[in-house]
Amino acid sequence: MKYTLPQFSDFLKDVRLDLYRQKYVSIKIVEMDLPEEIQALKTIYEQYWENKNSLKEPPTFDEYYKIYLKDTNGKRQKFREKSGFDNNCSCFDRGLEARIYRTWASLITQIHAGYVAESVFGKGSIQMSPELDHKGIDFLVTKNGNKLKIQVKKSSHRLESRIERKLEKDIHIINYFVPSASDFGNPYYRVGENKGKIKQQLLVFVEFDPKNGVLQRYDNGFIVFTPKVFESFL
Repeated sequence: MKYTLPQFSDFLKDVRLDLYRQKYVSIKIVEMDLPEEIQALKTIYEQYWENKNSLKEPPTFDEYYKIYLKDTNGKRQKFREKSGFDNNCSCFDRGLEARIYRTWASLITQIHAGYVAESVFGKGSIQMSPELDHKGIDFLVTKNGNKLKIQVKKSSHRLESRIERKLEKDIHIINYFVPSASDFGNPYYRVGENKGKIKQQLLVFVEFDPKNGVLQRYDNGFIVFTPKVFESFL
């Protein structure tokens, strides 16, 4: 049985991104491609979407990482040896943990979007899995016998259009841009003809445009989708 959207939202709000950032930001030792057998996708989808655990609430990263280590036991050592890491050096363990954390932090926000999409399209309408992920499909929506493939894509540019539809491969891409923390701290233009107005890049956030906002920023820094971003597909 999957978690509820409110339950998963509360879970995201409680993640101490600041502490994890301090712990992992400078650790980039294991940056090479990981073989499929030790990638984190499988266990993340199991624990947070399929909910294959005995916990009543979504596991913290530390709880999840223990599950990941148990699931990949033995397989990690083969990769470690193949990559040339000394068994007596803890750098591989620290590097892998930091690498898995970055995957985890990114994917749990995507999974949250899956819960949001399900609230729009209906219970049981959303599929997410490592197999779909490898095909570039973040959500497979089944509604009234029709299938809709959706990919969410973080953009480094401020786009005029909030949603860009891509016809090739029948994948619809939802582009979103994450403004800097300073933009949120100083949301108004200070100079020029727009002085005193809310910065354009913030108007996609429900906090600044309650009627049209498609994104929401939690106090800890997580950026999540609102139902409105998926309602355009109805």
